[in-house]
Amino acid sequence: MKNFEQINVDPYLVDIPNPRVGVVTLSTDFTIEQDYRRICHNVPIDIFVNRIPFENPLTHANYLKMVNHLPKITENILPGQKLDTIAYGCTSGTVAIGEEKITSQIHKSKPGVYVTTPITAALRAFEKLDINKIAILTPYPKAVNQTIYDYFQNKQIEIDSFSGFNLEYDSDIAKVDPLHLIKTIKNINYSDVDAVFVSCTALRIVEVLQEVENIIKKPVISSNQAIIWDSIRSVKIKSSIDGFGKLLLN
Repeated sequence: MKNFEQINVDPYLVDIPNPRVGVVTLSTDFTIEQDYRRICHNVPIDIFVNRIPFENPLTHANYLKMVNHLPKITENILPGQKLDTIAYGCTSGTVAIGEEKITSQIHKSKPGVYVTTPITAALRAFEKLDINKIAILTPYPKAVNQTIYDYFQNKQIEIDSFSGFNLEYDSDIAKVDPLHLIKTIKNINYSDVDAVFVSCTALRIVEVLQEVENIIKKPVISSNQAIIWDSIRSVKIKSSIDGFGKLLLN
């Protein structure tokens, strides 16, 4: 062909059948996308991610700065297209901003979409597994941990112990060795609790969550495990997923 000449052919367009889950993750988060891939690689859903501006360190003021970005960040996940579920990926940010506010901001650009957050999903997981008394592990600084404690107290969840790493940056949180998480949880007094809750989407607990459950013989609920479970169940996929704790078998 000496000169460009296009041959027009007819496309055959078909709808993509899989449910669509949009994930809003912090610009500083290293982990949540990897955990969605890790758990959902054989699940018939399509996952679309957009990142919301966030400034470390982890403070109440910085969490609140995300509020006004939410409608646009959500709109830019497949603009003009329907999503089945939006997952807002920040546990402590949800506590700071409020679940209702997050939902209302997302609905400005995706009206009626199912909205989940790590803390919302954790509560649904507690109800599903009849969990009322927990031990908590977080990577957050003390001031943020106080808000997590108050939130669960207000939801009538009994807290037996509360442990924290006092980290202020997502980059440090993502560096916490998963093997160290196993050791840390083994040393928590979990004998009188229904489950251990591990908070924060940046913490790499999903990689070792099943191993921890096997050791302590109690359910472990983590932020990413819970929000992924809720995302999957929200689109009516009921199949069990092995290797990531009791929750994903329910």
